Amino acid sequence: MAKSTKKLKLPLVYAPAGFVLSWAGGALGALVFRRTWMALRGEQDAPDALDRDRGWGEVLLAAAVQGAVFAVVRSAVDRTGATAIERSTGVWPATRKGGRE
Repeated sequence: MAKSTKKLKLPLVYAPAGFVLSWAGGALGALVFRRTWMALRGEQDAPDALDRDRGWGEVLLAAAVQGAVFAVVRSAVDRTGATAIERSTGVWPATRKGGRE
């Protein structure tokens, strides 16, 4: 009986930790993207979609690289957090199988 109660309450306990991990993952993703863009193009700032002086190719390349970097960093941070929760509690923090909403 205690184990089922533990499984029900764990997602609520994980929510604040998940929020902090998401915030940290976003900050880390931004840092990784800036360094990746610097390595790819040698520029400090990536083009913005509303930057009149940049072409479609540059804008779309920056968006694709940024999306890929953020997806990888977010997945790595989420997986690390879930694994740490499982190691400390013995229960995986997700209540259902499947992807993100």
